[in-house]
Amino acid sequence: MAVRSEIRIPKKHASEEPADEPKGQGKPVEKGPFRLQVDRQTKDSYATYEEAEAVGLALKKRFPIVQVTIYDTVKGERKIIELAK
Repeated sequence: MAVRSEIRIPKKHASEEPADEPKGQGKPVEKGPFRLQVDRQTKDSYATYEEAEAVGLALKKRFPIVQVTIYDTVKGERKIIELAK
């Protein structure tokens, strides 16, 4: 029986290719202390309460079933956005 020669696979050296940054979701950029949350999931942050409220109200008008809240990270308070009846 013939002896099979060893198979060699060339290895890549670490110095040949630059290291890529890890893939996945990065940390979102914080714009301010007021966070807009939809169904308890943070979607964006805003510098002023008025900005967050305007966007939250527009979302609530478009999707009245979802719960839209604004969370103030400084005071630790959460306000639910509701449509006027």
